[in-house]
Amino acid sequence: MKELFWVAATAVVVLLLLEFLLQGRRGHPQWKLLRKFRYAHRGYHQKPEIPENSMAAFRRAVEHGFGAELDVHLTRDRRLAVIHDSSLKRTCGVEADVEDLTAEQLKGYRLEGTEERIPLLEEVLPLFEGKAPLIVELKSARGNWNEIARLTCETLERFHVVCCVESFDPRCLLWLRENRPLVVRGQLSQDFMKSPSGLSTMHRVALSCLLYNFRTRPDFVSYRFEDRRNWAVRLCCRSRGVQEINWTIRSLADQRAAEREGHLVIFESYDASADGKGARG
Repeated sequence: MKELFWVAATAVVVLLLLEFLLQGRRGHPQWKLLRKFRYAHRGYHQKPEIPENSMAAFRRAVEHGFGAELDVHLTRDRRLAVIHDSSLKRTCGVEADVEDLTAEQLKGYRLEGTEERIPLLEEVLPLFEGKAPLIVELKSARGNWNEIARLTCETLERFHVVCCVESFDPRCLLWLRENRPLVVRGQLSQDFMKSPSGLSTMHRVALSCLLYNFRTRPDFVSYRFEDRRNWAVRLCCRSRGVQEINWTIRSLADQRAAEREGHLVIFESYDASADGKGARG
């Protein structure tokens, strides 16, 4: 506990000293469109027939006037698979990791007992061209943070889709800042003091308190809705004007609470347009 206290105290001091560095680009031209939408978490999925991160879920999001959030992993042959977990156990019932398989091998698996397969990012992007924006989460693994950031940007540049890119891994954001500074980038986080996720104490504090922001300079912070009262989020987003996105919203009441505070929402398990205001009021 003593170690934790001093780590937290150091975090406070560092943030106060570097607070002036935490301001994002509120004037980035893509915010005009990004702020108009609500974002379906892993697509607008609906069990059992429409699995998460499936082409059907992304088509449904577009049809209902929503943007979408999706996750990308790097396959063994350096293709970008749209799937949340590295392991295929939960979604396909198979003991295998995406990073160990080729894109061709992935075609042989089906999602959640349906006929839907794991799509590639290049297959999803045409669905959103000229229609709705995307939030793309980089799922780095096995030290591939620079490669997944680079290949994702190269793929996005082939299509005319308004999007922003986020990751829990600050190294991905640093790569974006140094190599694609015009891409709208965001730090994903939550209160890791409540949910350790196997991280070291220092890393838990740094991510929870957004300490990496002084290097990565994110344009937005995507923070777990239940943890949004975190003082670091208030300092970064509410004092310095960095856009906040909340995940994962699971009720109309929470959606209204987040949007009253000016936050964008990533939602699932309900109709986000049920208030009669369309994609976003």
